[in-house]
Amino acid sequence: MSSMNLWDTLVYYFQFPFVQYAMIVGLLIALCSSLLGVTLVLKRFSFIGDGLSHVAFGAMAVSASLNAVIPIENDMMIVLPVTVLSAILLLRTSQNAKIKGDALIAMISVGALAIGYLLMNLFSDSPNISGDVCGTLFGATSILTLTSAEVWLCVIMAVIVIAVFLLFYHKIFAVTFDENFASATGINANAYHLLIAVITALIIVLAMNLVGSLLISALIIFPSLSAMRLFRSFRSVILCSAVISVICAGMGIILSILCSTPVGSTIVVADLAVFLVCSGLSRTLSGKSGL
Repeated sequence: MSSMNLWDTLVYYFQFPFVQYAMIVGLLIALCSSLLGVTLVLKRFSFIGDGLSHVAFGAMAVSASLNAVIPIENDMMIVLPVTVLSAILLLRTSQNAKIKGDALIAMISVGALAIGYLLMNLFSDSPNISGDVCGTLFGATSILTLTSAEVWLCVIMAVIVIAVFLLFYHKIFAVTFDENFASATGINANAYHLLIAVITALIIVLAMNLVGSLLISALIIFPSLSAMRLFRSFRSVILCSAVISVICAGMGIILSILCSTPVGSTIVVADLAVFLVCSGLSRTLSGKSGL
């Protein structure tokens, strides 16, 4: 396909509202994920994304099961509050319970996946349960079937996440790098941990339609790790991570449309490719500086 034909094809596709909606939502989700991803990676909280994404899958399965009895207009009405509540409980429990850290996350992840899959098999009236499960876990074409109301909901939630991050940027920075010093200066570290957990839950719910529940962590982690290979300051890493995440999301959506590949997997592969390039550049620059 020549460059002119490729451009004409892109122009043709972007005339359709569903493609425009997918691009808007995809870029907003990528931006939100990159902002929070740096903090999660530095605080070694990135594993929380896995646990909450599996909880969101279980909540979606519950919503689908209830929908057979009580019609539910939007799964978000169940998935969002359940995921946010789980984020709060997970943070509180991991600090106080005998089962801590990665063990608790593993229990929640496996339990939520098992319950979700069991409910979908018991109560789903869909003729293609395996396809529904695969689509939920790895992302599906739902990103290309968004309604204007869903797009506006995503825009509002994304604006809230970005505004909260910018408003509390300095406090999040302090808690991320030196929690003890932040507490000594009067910052309530536990409150900001809670804020980070809630924002993570919001991003995961937003990202489920884009990359699926199993690939959400990649959307959060890869851009941050890529940026950390190139920069050292917190602000530079944040900005670079945001740029990488948005570019990879845009390219992934475009390639998935042109090549008829799964949207979520294509975006994650793009993030992985950029990470490998950044790792190579980092080693090259380190080698030169050592000469």
